[in-house]
Amino acid sequence: MQDIRQSKEYARYLSRIGWNVEKIDKVSVFVKKFPLIGSVLKIQRPGQNMDFQKIGKIAQKHRVFQIIIEPINETQSAECKANGFKLSKSPYLPTKTLQIDLKQRKEKIFTDFEKDCRSAIKKNNRLNIRKYELGDLNDFRNYWKGAVGIKRYVPPLQHLIELKKAFRKNSLFVTSEKSDSGAIFLNSGDVSYYWQAFTNKDGRKKLYQYKIVWEGILWSKKNKAKIFDFEGIYDKRFPNGSWLGFSHFKKSFGGKEISYPGCFVKTDFLGNNMSFRPPLPLC
Repeated sequence: MQDIRQSKEYARYLSRIGWNVEKIDKVSVFVKKFPLIGSVLKIQRPGQNMDFQKIGKIAQKHRVFQIIIEPINETQSAECKANGFKLSKSPYLPTKTLQIDLKQRKEKIFTDFEKDCRSAIKKNNRLNIRKYELGDLNDFRNYWKGAVGIKRYVPPLQHLIELKKAFRKNSLFVTSEKSDSGAIFLNSGDVSYYWQAFTNKDGRKKLYQYKIVWEGILWSKKNKAKIFDFEGIYDKRFPNGSWLGFSHFKKSFGGKEISYPGCFVKTDFLGNNMSFRPPLPLC
């Protein structure tokens, strides 16, 4: 199962917001240049074993001072350690998530939700959900900013536009009728993602986000996705207290917990002497 960050749509999106995109076999490698200090290279959830010598060549080509790898399994994690990477205390991607099996009937999916979750969805059964197309994204972003204020990061408008252009019909931008709550859902292959979301105090009080997630699940199932991924919950290995609230919310929808090894980093501030051992033979 390919992670969304190894999809052609995600590569298209990052290339449009300032990243160089390279390929090592079927693995996407992303490089971002920063003035004066050099470049950062990242590889996220590759679907196959990595060739570290080829990574080193790309690092030298772009004068990379830091390589970030977020492996998809423990085998890749061990390879990172063998090549001198250190586990970071601050992962870039969520290290634990929840996934719902969408191959089930929607009635079965619904009954597996916790009682309070089902009640919140039923309570807001008549809530109108507004969908946003490319030309409406400025409104969507303004509602997002209004809901969270200055306390949380809101992507620039151009980033939202490029995300929509990259994923097209495989993206869903929605808000509640009064724009108290909203979310972005992305579909990539067999998996749909609860990508980003927002809600204000009134939206939380009225439990609008439960209805929005349910709409996202139904949209994902309609688009033939087999898995709905909540894109991150609290992980005690990398504790972040601010994640506890929305993790409780996400867990009310049930699903299976999936864990990832974390984020591995290698830094060379003195130049581009990134050297790695030859790859292990594939079994």
